[in-house]
Amino acid sequence: MKKFKNNPRALVVALVCLLAAGTTAAGFARQQLSARSASALPEIKVTLTGAVARAGESVPLDKAGAVHPGEILDWQITSANEGDGAARQYKTVGLIPQGTSFVAGSATAEYGALVTYSIDNGKSFSPQPTVEEKQADGSVKRSPAPASAYTQVRYDWSDPLAAGKTLAASYKVRVR
Repeated sequence: MKKFKNNPRALVVALVCLLAAGTTAAGFARQQLSARSASALPEIKVTLTGAVARAGESVPLDKAGAVHPGEILDWQITSANEGDGAARQYKTVGLIPQGTSFVAGSATAEYGALVTYSIDNGKSFSPQPTVEEKQADGSVKRSPAPASAYTQVRYDWSDPLAAGKTLAASYKVRVR
């Protein structure tokens, strides 16, 4: 305030700048609010639950205690759209935990999701990842990667996840 006491012109300029900034910010906020009102936004809540198969039962992981080599873990991914707009080109990814191997053919999803896999920690995905194998003659051939090399599984739905709707996907891994 001392700066402005001796310079009333600087005070007026500062007030005009603040007023203009406030008007611009308010206008921007109104534009954002009206844009949001015009196009509703999705809000996706994703939950991951796991269970272990024991003695013919499915035991939730939080009640299972330690898991043992050879046991099968069943992971469930649930995606719920709690927003008021559709989620277009919706994808979700499940990790293959270290110390486990993906069980080939176990990935399932509702509504025909495209299922792809990564062997490079999510840098790339493919329905059938491949690895290079050196042949006896020195040439290199691309072969299907073993399921034990998978690091992630991705589900990609072509139809939007509508507001208020839920999608489910699952996959299994074996403890090493």
